Amino acid sequence: MSYTLIVCEKPSASKSIADALADKKPEKKGENKSVWYEFERDGKKYVAAPAVGHLFTLKQQGKGWSYPVFDVEWIPSYKASRVAAFSQPYFENMENLAKNAGDVVIATDYDDEGEVIGYNILQFICGRKTAPRMKFSTMTKDELTESFRRMTKVNSNQVEAGYTRHYLDMYWGVNFTRALTLAIKASAKRFRILSTGRVQGPTLHMLSKHEKKIQAFVPKPYWEIEAEIQGGLKALHEKDRIWDKTEAEKILRASSGKKGGVKDIKKKIISQRPPKPYNTTSFLADIYRFFGYSPQQAMNIAESLYQAGLISYPRTSSEKLPPDINYQKILSGIAKNSRYEKDAKKLLAKKELRPEEGSKTDPAHPAIYPTGEQKKMGEQQQRVYDLCVRRFFACFGEPARRESQKISIDIGGNIFFINGKKTIEAGWTELYGKYGARDEVILPQMEKGDDVQVKKISVIDKETSPPPRFSQGSVLKEMENRGIGTKATRSQILQILYNRGYLVGKSIEVTELGMQLSDILEKNVQDLVSEKLTRHFERMMEEVSAGETTRDDVLNEARRKIEKISAALKKREKSIGDELTRAVIATQDRQSILGKCVKCGGTLKVHKNWRTGKRFVGCTGYKKGCRVGFPLPREGLIMSTEKECEHCRTPIIHVRPAGRRQGEQACRETEVRQVRKIVQIAEGPEPAFEGA
Repeated sequence: MSYTLIVCEKPSASKSIADALADKKPEKKGENKSVWYEFERDGKKYVAAPAVGHLFTLKQQGKGWSYPVFDVEWIPSYKASRVAAFSQPYFENMENLAKNAGDVVIATDYDDEGEVIGYNILQFICGRKTAPRMKFSTMTKDELTESFRRMTKVNSNQVEAGYTRHYLDMYWGVNFTRALTLAIKASAKRFRILSTGRVQGPTLHMLSKHEKKIQAFVPKPYWEIEAEIQGGLKALHEKDRIWDKTEAEKILRASSGKKGGVKDIKKKIISQRPPKPYNTTSFLADIYRFFGYSPQQAMNIAESLYQAGLISYPRTSSEKLPPDINYQKILSGIAKNSRYEKDAKKLLAKKELRPEEGSKTDPAHPAIYPTGEQKKMGEQQQRVYDLCVRRFFACFGEPARRESQKISIDIGGNIFFINGKKTIEAGWTELYGKYGARDEVILPQMEKGDDVQVKKISVIDKETSPPPRFSQGSVLKEMENRGIGTKATRSQILQILYNRGYLVGKSIEVTELGMQLSDILEKNVQDLVSEKLTRHFERMMEEVSAGETTRDDVLNEARRKIEKISAALKKREKSIGDELTRAVIATQDRQSILGKCVKCGGTLKVHKNWRTGKRFVGCTGYKKGCRVGFPLPREGLIMSTEKECEHCRTPIIHVRPAGRRQGEQACRETEVRQVRKIVQIAEGPEPAFEGA
């Protein structure tokens, strides 16, 4: 008996889709990774089978390390890389099930990547060119059922846009990674892979330019004059920054020992509108802001919530919540959770539900929102889900009203200010919970002409601060503002730059290698770090998606550009290689020489036991009897910070083990601070999610 094969993106998705569509409970078949779900609907047999992301990838047809090359083809992912070996059982399972399929339905995520995943399976495994497809933004039963009833066809423009992106990124990555690697080989006769990419290069360059501003910053001294008045309040002189110390001392002398009096009181009421719904960038940025999860980790958590049917699709540019998602139904579902019952019912009691919305749209998906479904969650999932729910509530709230108050105090002819602020009407901030907390500075009741007791006046030495470093949340917003990358790729690009050793730290610091690479590319081949060029191709891919241009047009232009860049690289290969080699050697020193031994003054170096594969730190004074040593993680990036722990004086190093976020710490303190370790992993591994 033939059946309809439903191609799903992930194992959890195949189960959810089968559960939603089946007339009765679906039957799980197969074992281990070769699993599928059989069910009947309206007397017809269906099989929901999972991929595991991309079952196919692009790979060069020939061999060798020459460049530029453009002869790439789609092959099974497991044949292209040992890293993708896990996908082989899923590939073979899909291949076997496709043999007896009468019809095929595509039910992968509705975006460029999902369309490519589904179409490659349709084309290369099922041997077909078109098929109906389910289009959905949540994995809830109602929406999956509705999307099955109203199936569309595979979006050929979206497939073409997805293909264009894959080819472009393959062309850029393989050719220019080869160019940099061969340049080092030509210079130093050593093999060291250095990578760059169409989006990696401009992102690294953007961060490097910011790093230079920080490094070049020269602090400038200034002075503040502060008066401590009755009630412990602090009043600041009207010139909040005084650049001449003589002037500051003059004001101090004129004000010291003088009585104060209220000269003026100004009040202002400010109305604050509710926040806009979350799109991918703002969601990941706030997850980092409130919980400290890296963008890639945050996306993993959001993806697990989506797969469990708890939130909508987390990759979207939209800041809009259309009425057809059914606000009342979502709020009614959330109200079943006692944690949210009060606020959900408060919103349901409103005459009209109209969310605050932003201007950004997405043709495929609305803004991110909770579905109203209730399931068991892990701790990290619960945090992210809570943020999503609270943001959804806040979008429907009333404006908040805040009062700012500025009191002018005359002390010896000099004006000092105290500022207060308080909430008059909480509005949407109450619905937003702890995420909507605002500073409250309540001033005592004062009237114009009142005397003020002045307890003390001080001159405070200060200096200007360098530009703040990007956080892993704020950098995503900056990339979005500059048009670098897409909603789906920005977190991945950032993760790649960390993994390559170009970036370290939660507050992003560009490593010496990252700085040198950016400088070398800017000096020799500016196109490789050009934001303008990457924006140009992003716009062209949007035109492909809209049917306004073709994949061939975009790729032909890209090939011409790559050939031109390649010629420039080859012309300067030796000089580029010399510069890259110096940067690599300097970086290797920071990775192998970690600092000074506190016991004998020797050098602490990284060593590896080639028999066991374990790494450790040992002192160069071991021949003289020094036995100082410390364990290190077996894998991952290790980088000296050239800092010391204030407690035990051992070096502080950056650590980025595989699959974890970076940590920075020098020692694990006991009560007497006697147990020393050169490194402790400050943050745990990436989470394992329930329902993922």
